Amino acid sequence: MSADLSTWEAGQELEPRTYPVTRAHLVRYAGASGDFNPIHWSDRIATTVGLPGVIAHGMFTQALTARAVAEWTGGAEVVELTAKFTNPVVVPDDDTGVEVVVAATVRSVEDGLVTLALTVTSGGTKVLGNPRAVVRA
Repeated sequence: MSADLSTWEAGQELEPRTYPVTRAHLVRYAGASGDFNPIHWSDRIATTVGLPGVIAHGMFTQALTARAVAEWTGGAEVVELTAKFTNPVVVPDDDTGVEVVVAATVRSVEDGLVTLALTVTSGGTKVLGNPRAVVRA
């Protein structure tokens, strides 16, 4: 059931969502997506190509962003979800992993659409550039 987005107002901040990301998540995502690039599971390969270590799949990070939008809106129709992959989510080889935090501010509510300005971070660093979502109210 969708949330009543018609009550949302421009400038309203939504409660941030925090998601753990571990190497186990990356293995499961690789299996589901078919993306077995070794930068997502091998520290040796990741560092050889200049990365600080194993990184999460960019689309996995975007999927976490979509999950947050769905949770906030109660599954409202997503009309648009955009972002640029600007910084990697580095995932250590331990049982804790890292956290991805998704925050949002309502940018506008007009013509039956709600636009959310998003901020997606890991370890205090923005990992997506200019992320935004538009959902049908």
